Amino acid sequence: MNRIFRTSILTFFLLLSFTPKAQVLISLVFGEALNTPKIEFGMIGGLNRSYLTDISGSEGLNHFNLGFYFHVNVKNNSFISTGVLVKSNVGATGMPVYSIGSADFDSIYKDGTLTKKISCFYVPIMYHHRFNNRWYLEAGPQAGLRTKANDIFETTTLDGDLSYTKDVKDQYARLDFGFVGGAGFKFKKELKSMAVGINYYYGLVNVSLTPDVTMKNSSLNFYMKIPIGLDGDQKSK
Repeated sequence: MNRIFRTSILTFFLLLSFTPKAQVLISLVFGEALNTPKIEFGMIGGLNRSYLTDISGSEGLNHFNLGFYFHVNVKNNSFISTGVLVKSNVGATGMPVYSIGSADFDSIYKDGTLTKKISCFYVPIMYHHRFNNRWYLEAGPQAGLRTKANDIFETTTLDGDLSYTKDVKDQYARLDFGFVGGAGFKFKKELKSMAVGINYYYGLVNVSLTPDVTMKNSSLNFYMKIPIGLDGDQKSK
């Protein structure tokens, strides 16, 4: 495969992979083709704890995330790390509920808690540098595309737990942007191997469209990376 063809494949699947099913299919069918001597391709997944800055009383919200990654070797131990987090949420929990204009509803949920859950695709573009081909540091910009947003009202009554979900995507900006960085550890000294790490994302954009409300996303991401489709020649440097 020549370089132009590989680049075309990479671009095509970055665009195609904005669903979890497509992502899994790409990994299983094209993993070996996408892994080359200069490119490492694989799955990434883990636990994400997200926050909403500038929102008083909010607490971190836990999610699982799933995506895929590319490490493109630039020179020696220097790489460009990119990909897409396809299954990824941001938001927060523990906030007081607000009135929705229904006296009966407000009376039931007045002592409840509010969770804001925002579904996004995130695409990082990070400089990734390895030390002794085991430890690495990485940092760079990250862009996000909001797909869904829900406010979840929860309370406990004498009749049990109650929950109500309200679609509020029109209250949130479509695009998010910030910076992400972190560190990781590769299981083997080979050029391509499983790895674990932690990244922190700090959003710079006010994602709230509600007047006089400022809301920015941030998250702490614990992950594992698993290369897909390696052959013997691609494992060692």
